[in-house]
Amino acid sequence: MFDSLSDKLEQTVKRLRGHGKISEKNVEDAVRDVRLALLEADVNVDVVRDFTDRVRQQSLGKEVLASLTPEQQFIKIVRAELTELMGGSAVELDLAASPPVAVMLVGLNGAGKTTTAGKLASFLKKSRGRTPYLVPADVYRPAAIEQLKTLGEQLDIPVYPTEEGGDPVAIASDALREASNRGYDTVLIDTAGRLHIDEELMGELDRMKAAVQPHHVMLVVDAMTGQDAVNVASGFHERLSLSGVAMTKLDGDARGGAALSIRAVTGAPILFAGTGEKLDAIEVFHPDRLATRILGMGDMLSLIEKAEQVYDEKQAIDLQRKLRRNEFTLEDFRQQLQAVQKMGQVGDLMGMIPGMKKMTKGMDMDAAEKELKRSEAIINSMTNEERGNATILNGSRRRRIAAGSGTTVAEVNRFLKQFQQTKKMMKQMSKMQKRGFARGMRG
Repeated sequence: MFDSLSDKLEQTVKRLRGHGKISEKNVEDAVRDVRLALLEADVNVDVVRDFTDRVRQQSLGKEVLASLTPEQQFIKIVRAELTELMGGSAVELDLAASPPVAVMLVGLNGAGKTTTAGKLASFLKKSRGRTPYLVPADVYRPAAIEQLKTLGEQLDIPVYPTEEGGDPVAIASDALREASNRGYDTVLIDTAGRLHIDEELMGELDRMKAAVQPHHVMLVVDAMTGQDAVNVASGFHERLSLSGVAMTKLDGDARGGAALSIRAVTGAPILFAGTGEKLDAIEVFHPDRLATRILGMGDMLSLIEKAEQVYDEKQAIDLQRKLRRNEFTLEDFRQQLQAVQKMGQVGDLMGMIPGMKKMTKGMDMDAAEKELKRSEAIINSMTNEERGNATILNGSRRRRIAAGSGTTVAEVNRFLKQFQQTKKMMKQMSKMQKRGFARGMRG
């Protein structure tokens, strides 16, 4: 999402790097470049002005001007200010209240409220040990009720049996009582939206808020709407006093201005970020981590967290043992491919590794994603015996696998060659790690 902004900030820092020391003019030029980059990223004008004023003021301090590495000092200042702009640190969704805790999800049509309700319920169930109850209170949008019921079935999360044509305020109130009777501790209310903010919509949400007394009113906003997202957030905040924001499509092609503006304009923290279409593609919003990614510095903490979600310690130990004994099979490789795909899109994962963004610049990440799927399809077309012993894959077997996976024999051959190279490389890495551990023990 922030590729364009990242590139422009990187160019600014590169120009500073050419100076042994920097002058006030160098700082002014750098700040001007930052201002233009933020405006092009669709950041709110007032937010940009305040941000660049703070960066300028700090950059003109004696410590920066006298520094032998002025570009590092400048990066440090910009990173700190970007982090502060987006909220400073991650804010946990506060659920410390008498159950059932009600959370109203509000926003315009198309922002992704219903899907976010499902994702959030799944997140709270898995990560916080909650027992959520989904409430379809959008009785106007065709199929909205059925959509939430379907999500509930997929996630094994109960859904209030809303009927079409009912009163949304009554539905929310009745659902809250039902949750209390059935022992659910968190109620997520999916409210109606409109194409724009209007009095009818706000009047209904006002009445629902008064009836339900929610612990949170969370705005769901589409990051792809750019500057309009800030206007929408301001409109809802003035009327409903938002306690937080869930931003969808942060993995998209938008310029990112909404994420950098909403907290400063409304004061409401961004609590969650939607990072894909899958039902587990939601994560706590970390301003500091996003700031480092915008500056091309990676985000290893998020990468480690994603890895921990798809790997457990036993799997890691078992994999290491197989690599040392040269027992790594195509079935093991398939499991690794599936794990990588669960972690997210290849381009996003590469952006989390420091320095990798530069190395992969210009590479077709969509093609890399397709290559992973093609490799998995090839392995899926093999028998269990073939996955366990690749040496038996003769010409006729390879032709059958190619036909079954929708690939060519040449592609199957190339994949098997890559597998052998990967297997060899992973075995060497495992040996190096073992030697390093042994040296550490001797020391």
